[in-house]
Amino acid sequence: MTDPIPMTADTTADLHATTQASATSDAPPAAAVEAPADADDGKGPRAAWRRAIVSLSKLPTKRLLELSRTQWRILAVGTFFLLLSSAASLAYPQAVRWIFDGAFTSRDRSTVDQAALAMLAIFVVQGVSTALRSYLFTIAGERVVANLRRALYDHLIGQEIAFFDETRTGELVSRLASDTQVLQNTVSVNVSMALRNLATLAGGVGLLMWTSPTLTLFMLVIVPPVALAAVYNGRRIRHYARQTQEALARASEVAEETLSGIRTVRRFAAEPAERARYGAAVEESFRVSRKRARFGATFFGITSFSGYAAVALVVWFGGRLVIDGGMTVGELTSFVLYTLTVAFSLGALGGLWADFMRAAGAAERVFSLLDRDATIPAGTGRTLATIAGALRFEGVDFTYPSRPDIQVLRGVDLNLDPGQVVALVGPSGGGKSTIGALISRLYDPSAGAIRLDGVDLRELDPSWLRRQVGVVAQEPTLFSASVRDNIRYGRPEATDAQVEAAATAANAHGFITSFPEGYDTRVGERGVRLSGGQKQRVAIARALLKDPRILILDEATSALDAESEHLVKEALERLMHGRTTLIIAHRLSTVRDANHVGVIDAGQLKEWGNHDALIERDGIYKRLVERQFVDG
Repeated sequence: MTDPIPMTADTTADLHATTQASATSDAPPAAAVEAPADADDGKGPRAAWRRAIVSLSKLPTKRLLELSRTQWRILAVGTFFLLLSSAASLAYPQAVRWIFDGAFTSRDRSTVDQAALAMLAIFVVQGVSTALRSYLFTIAGERVVANLRRALYDHLIGQEIAFFDETRTGELVSRLASDTQVLQNTVSVNVSMALRNLATLAGGVGLLMWTSPTLTLFMLVIVPPVALAAVYNGRRIRHYARQTQEALARASEVAEETLSGIRTVRRFAAEPAERARYGAAVEESFRVSRKRARFGATFFGITSFSGYAAVALVVWFGGRLVIDGGMTVGELTSFVLYTLTVAFSLGALGGLWADFMRAAGAAERVFSLLDRDATIPAGTGRTLATIAGALRFEGVDFTYPSRPDIQVLRGVDLNLDPGQVVALVGPSGGGKSTIGALISRLYDPSAGAIRLDGVDLRELDPSWLRRQVGVVAQEPTLFSASVRDNIRYGRPEATDAQVEAAATAANAHGFITSFPEGYDTRVGERGVRLSGGQKQRVAIARALLKDPRILILDEATSALDAESEHLVKEALERLMHGRTTLIIAHRLSTVRDANHVGVIDAGQLKEWGNHDALIERDGIYKRLVERQFVDG
């Protein structure tokens, strides 16, 4: 037995390459999709089969099966046991025929005994081979879906920030969890069952023809209508399956949004409204699922009736043949068993077809993400051997892709010399934080250029660039892990001693060691177990350990009390030493000592100079300072 192939970076790359290649190679040409109507004006059997073929060619399931090639060793062994179990299921009616003919014709006890023993041996082989087939196909399918989930997550996390501005987190989580869960059975148990039933169906029809060609042709009259019904219902089920998954994604969005913002919900006593919003989303999902269930139930009823009707016809017509001497009782019995086998296989294939159509709706959503290329791909571009830290904005315009009608920056020219501190102030919404986001290349300018040491940021590897930039925000994001892991986040290879040194420089070592578990204390989701000042100092320690050449402080002290602000400012001074620093602030007391101060208003750099020079100028900066003093 072959072990599952472990997931590696190469496997993930191969998986993504397979999906990308399939995205182009599997798409049918336009002519195939929009073929001219034939003689029956698109309403006859030929048109129905043509639509079925086109539908099959567009199935994302085909791409899922291509992904299964990574597990071909396991699948090959599983296929052997699949064929063995199918052969065993086709062999036992022959033993039944021997028993009936031995009992009713020759009245030979030894023939009956031998046939019974043969039947028992067949059932042992069938049971063992069925168990092994099920196990091997299941673990292969689980590995394929695990690889798919991993590849999807890897691909999502590499998308540009604008993608996340336009796509809700709940929808992405739904595709990672719900949609891939739907695919799990498709590429494991359902594939196994489909292959087994196809093999049994083909073998059963062959043995039926061998036993009685006349009776077989009589029985097969019912197959084409059932197949056409399967194609029609399958397409409808696929349509409703996609709608169901989208409705579930919307419900997940509401749940994720509400639970992550539960404190806001609680403060506004908005629980009834959120319950109603989530209930409406779930009810919509149920409504679509009910339609899918109705179509599925109708189809299953038709296939079940068709199978038993075929058996009734066989018994009726075969009984007449036995009376006329055209068949023996044993042959008729084995024929009925083969007919039941074929009918059950056909019915199972109909059910599996519905499952494949349901999975196809989920697969379309998954592959639509895998086929999306990031506009700012990491790992591409050049790196610089040394960094002085000079930043230059040259006529930068910027518009957020999610808000194309609002231009945020207009012709911004800005210089940050190596080792200097530049502060940006101005009214809210003026574009200050956007400038910080552009330095980290979370976005690219709509026009103009941003240069680091004379090199356009668009020429640099984004991942390398971001390792050179440290950010301390007003609300730093901490992960639900230990304090040590959060500090080490930007430099995973750092030693415990280096972590503690960074925490000491950030004035964080004292409160960390006061916790019962010290640096192993878990901070909770988004650092909820720490105060604002504690979170800021952990974020500063994280930036110190990362040791960036460029530092961005985005309202880093605006939400702190006096004592916390004093400790944080002291830590920030150590962090800023020797680095090119951009301070984004509303509280002007934090920018007094900056080398240069820029006033950003309505997306433009309106004023530039140091604090004293801007005070002497009767402009926006002076009015901001006076307003803060009056407010104070």
